[in-house]
Amino acid sequence: MDLVEGVGESSSPPRSFGSCAVYDIKNDVYNRLVESGNAEAVTNPELLREQLDSHFASLPASYGLDINVDRAEDVLLHQKILVRAKDPNNRPVYHVRFLENYWTRFDDAEGQHEFNDFSLPKAGGSLNDEGIRKGMHDFETCSKLEDLNLDVRKNFNDKEEIPAEDSSRRHGVSRILIHEVIFSTVDKPKLLSQLSALLSDIGLNIREAHVFSTTDGYSLDVFVVDGWPAEDTKGLHEELGKAIARSEGTWSGSSHFKSAVDKTIVARSKPEDWEIDRRLLKIGERIASGSCGDLYHGMYLGMDVAIKVLRSEHLNDTLEDEFVQEIAILRQVQHRNVVRFIGACTNSPQLCIITEYMPGGSLYEYLHKNHVVLKLSQLLSFAIDVCKGMEYLHQNNIIHRDLKTANLLMDSNNVVKVADFGVARFQNNGGVMTAETGTYRWMAPEVINHQPYDQKADVFSFSIVLWEFLTAKVPYDTMTPLQAALGVRQGLRPELPENAHPRLLDLMQRCWVGIPSDRPSFFEIRVELEQLLQEIEDTMEAPNRS
Repeated sequence: MDLVEGVGESSSPPRSFGSCAVYDIKNDVYNRLVESGNAEAVTNPELLREQLDSHFASLPASYGLDINVDRAEDVLLHQKILVRAKDPNNRPVYHVRFLENYWTRFDDAEGQHEFNDFSLPKAGGSLNDEGIRKGMHDFETCSKLEDLNLDVRKNFNDKEEIPAEDSSRRHGVSRILIHEVIFSTVDKPKLLSQLSALLSDIGLNIREAHVFSTTDGYSLDVFVVDGWPAEDTKGLHEELGKAIARSEGTWSGSSHFKSAVDKTIVARSKPEDWEIDRRLLKIGERIASGSCGDLYHGMYLGMDVAIKVLRSEHLNDTLEDEFVQEIAILRQVQHRNVVRFIGACTNSPQLCIITEYMPGGSLYEYLHKNHVVLKLSQLLSFAIDVCKGMEYLHQNNIIHRDLKTANLLMDSNNVVKVADFGVARFQNNGGVMTAETGTYRWMAPEVINHQPYDQKADVFSFSIVLWEFLTAKVPYDTMTPLQAALGVRQGLRPELPENAHPRLLDLMQRCWVGIPSDRPSFFEIRVELEQLLQEIEDTMEAPNRS
């Protein structure tokens, strides 16, 4: 479900590693701290064991799998950072330390090869510890995030590194300045995008990311970065502080800000026009679940309906604002290729939105759960339906901001309709659109990068949808959501499918170019697709006419 809804994208995905138990790793960490004479282990070993039990229990199993027992004090550092993050006055907590990166190699007789080696400073002291330890083999690279090193052979200081294949130069050493940055704050959707954009804004390149969410709603995000031009940990710490201060107000779990446009929309909405008596609703089976609500098949006045119910335990100011905004947009739209709004129940905490029921389900399920490979004519028909719906929305100054196959639904006649306007917004020429909105695998680079964006961000998302139509695959399915987002920022795009129609490949690539203004509009896309469909239909009819 995470791949579809973008839920828990700041959490590490669950992994199975056979008999590798976190309990054993936790004990190994404790024993190593005792053996090393750690002050906390010596003065109060029972308290330390309790703290370790609580710390590991609050994090996913993959956290234990990423711990290098030889660096057991890192666990204590992470624990202290998480404790500090519980105080709202400290958030976000951030910690910087200097590392080094070398090219080196083992003895060829042992059958081993040249590799990158990170050395870390000593951890476990105060959170302002700037000490440096230049020992080798101290950092155990997180294997699940190797794909983040998209430029592993490129020196970001514009100096040539030594390729592993060049045996004549293997005895040389190339040095890159590397730092580790650890963050902790209240976990929330798109936090990783916000953090990665923050690092990018001060000129840092992310080489690795180790990211986790605790059971009580906090994040622990560890980034390995280069791009800071000196062994100046204090300077980098100060620069991070300035960057965080510039984005003050965006680190809490919710926002109380409403633009003038939002307030006007809410003021124009009259509940009596669309308010539904909940007693008239008959809620049936649950057909989908998201991070904050569930979707049910139900009945209203003898009519099949879809009922989106927000869970009361997740309600906050942000969700209630989005609820009102979604209703405001749904009330304004009426099109064959946009899901039809029927009404809503607005008496908190029982908030729900009622729309027409789409028996065909989502295109995500249709493509990926059924492993359906679309015929070209069906593919074009689906794509044209999406374009018509999106063209209508854009004509009405609405940006969807989360266009993906999970939000494209089919009726009983296989007509595709755009759905789920939870993060959609009216475009305001004088305002600033919120960054990190949508789902990473379909998100435009300008949205990921916290740059100004407009309706062309939806066009980028459509290109990924079109790629899904052609391949019946989940985009970037070998990557975590964060890996995909970082890759897109650096120009990564899905691999072009073989045997696809060349005009579709050309259109898809024009839709996902990095410069938004170079992307076609949905009107232009629709015209191209309709022309191609007409040509195909004419070709199929030609033999019959003869």
